[in-house]
Amino acid sequence: MAASKNKTESTKASVAKFVDAVEDDAQRADAAALVLLFTKISGYPPRMWGTSIVGFGAYAYTYESGRSGTACAVGFSPRKGKLAIYWGRSGPTTDALLRALGKHEPGGGCLYIKRLSDIDVRVLQKLVKSGLANRKKEWPVTPT
Repeated sequence: MAASKNKTESTKASVAKFVDAVEDDAQRADAAALVLLFTKISGYPPRMWGTSIVGFGAYAYTYESGRSGTACAVGFSPRKGKLAIYWGRSGPTTDALLRALGKHEPGGGCLYIKRLSDIDVRVLQKLVKSGLANRKKEWPVTPT
């Protein structure tokens, strides 16, 4: 089966301009902090994926169904009233880390937080680091 076109692909749009355009002051500050946090943890530069996801690294996947594509390895998206965190792949420490994280909601392939002040950022760092390591075990991750 040929690779199908993803709705969200890596772009050359400016991450700095995107973050600067976040309307809510606190969310804009959280987004800027997340850019630094994800860059430090992943070692990859930030890149826009579609119009609203800041991603770090990329991986090419092919599922058993034959569907294939490329996605950011980890990242985040400031959404209206919450931040979506794309932290990688679950592993043996995921449940304990999520219990220790603080106020969050699980989502399909991500987790949602309202503000960084609602969670333990050190736990988020561990979660993203672990998630990225687990992602790398399954798929090769490269800079975008």
